[in-house]
Amino acid sequence: MKRIIKTTNAPAAVGPYSQAVEANGTLYISGQVPLDPVSMKIVEGGIQAQTRQVLENIGAILKAAGYEYSDVVKSTCLLKDIADFKAMNEVYAEYYFEQKPSRAAFAVKDLPLGALVEIETIAVKG
Repeated sequence: MKRIIKTTNAPAAVGPYSQAVEANGTLYISGQVPLDPVSMKIVEGGIQAQTRQVLENIGAILKAAGYEYSDVVKSTCLLKDIADFKAMNEVYAEYYFEQKPSRAAFAVKDLPLGALVEIETIAVKG
């Protein structure tokens, strides 16, 4: 069975997709960019501020679905500039400090809305 997750505490989808979908005890969170959920504008302040907003958005979706950061098993981080990897990692480590998920990180040419970072997430109840 499939359950669509939607919360006003994270940015609304800006295209034909869901914030997250849960299927068989696994939560698939769509790539989150650093949009403030109220203004729907990219937060200012560089890669660390943007990474923090992305992870807060992920946290809001996790909570809406009944999950926690400790349930996250896989993250995929997309960076506009791989030189931001270290600074992104510093913020990422604040959210995943005990049960670290597996992860991949890539530099990409461009991200939606001019974002510096986008992170997609998979969580499993267990």
